[in-house]
Amino acid sequence: MNNGSELKARYNDYNRGVYFIGTTPPKDDTPIEQVDEIAEKLLERVSDIDVDGFIVYDIQDEASRTNTPRPFPFKSTQDPRLYSYILNKKSTRPVIAYKSVGQSSVEDFHRWADEAYKDYNIRDLVLVGSPSRDHEVSLSLNDAYQALKENEHNFFTGGITIAERHASKGNEHQRLIEKNEQGCNFFISQAIYNPQATIDKLTRYAIECKKSGLKPQRIILTFSPCGSEKTLEFIEWLGVSVPEATSLRILNAENPLYESIRICSNSLQQILDAVIPYNLPLGLNIESLTNRKEEIDGSILLYKLLRSMMDYYLVKNELKVLGRS
Repeated sequence: MNNGSELKARYNDYNRGVYFIGTTPPKDDTPIEQVDEIAEKLLERVSDIDVDGFIVYDIQDEASRTNTPRPFPFKSTQDPRLYSYILNKKSTRPVIAYKSVGQSSVEDFHRWADEAYKDYNIRDLVLVGSPSRDHEVSLSLNDAYQALKENEHNFFTGGITIAERHASKGNEHQRLIEKNEQGCNFFISQAIYNPQATIDKLTRYAIECKKSGLKPQRIILTFSPCGSEKTLEFIEWLGVSVPEATSLRILNAENPLYESIRICSNSLQQILDAVIPYNLPLGLNIESLTNRKEEIDGSILLYKLLRSMMDYYLVKNELKVLGRS
């Protein structure tokens, strides 16, 4: 079982990427033996690809974030800690568990963290704040980071980063620096369908870190295949920026899923062309936003494509650096 140091060691090697498969826990009415089977199926699907670990999301309703109806009805899930524990035990790979903190008190959060560490062997966490300013919050994200710092257990902590927020406010790079000061050692993006917004954010972050003499933290880029109009609606409902031309390309393609995979591949290429020269430590997280078999299989294909591309760019950059030394 991992003790957290495994991910830390990988994150500190700037010459390599880190690669994850993102997943959601089964629905909360799923019998425990079936949860076990679902974990087995996931591990079977990824058995022929080399993954560094898994990311398990903490799914919230998020109805307060937008007036647009949710394309897929919200269903609560099993405790992400339990599913993380099962995946970690079966795969012996690190698992990053998400925790939505808005509805916890400080005491509840400490109890949750103690149980996560002792009972579920969780070492790697990403904290998520309220989906909306209008949402009633018991525990702010800042207070949760502080509570985690004070907690007796040594978690390896990350945060989320949203390029769309940078596009509208222009300050996401500053948020990354502040969150690092609060204890975040890595960041996971939401799904990318607008590469320019991500390029702007990462470029600004890299330059700001260099100017301030700061070590940039690893950014894990998330990509999700899209095989139907309904999935595209859901991607946009989640707040992901999808340019009009990109939507039209997917919806009018003979095979929308493969068109979306081509788009994701092209997006990563644009991002790497722009930011690799800044020597930012990067990673990938590939997820399927639905349980449709076609999209799950598509996410495995997307993983293979994007991982090989990122590995190639990183090796090429390392050779350039060696050539200059």
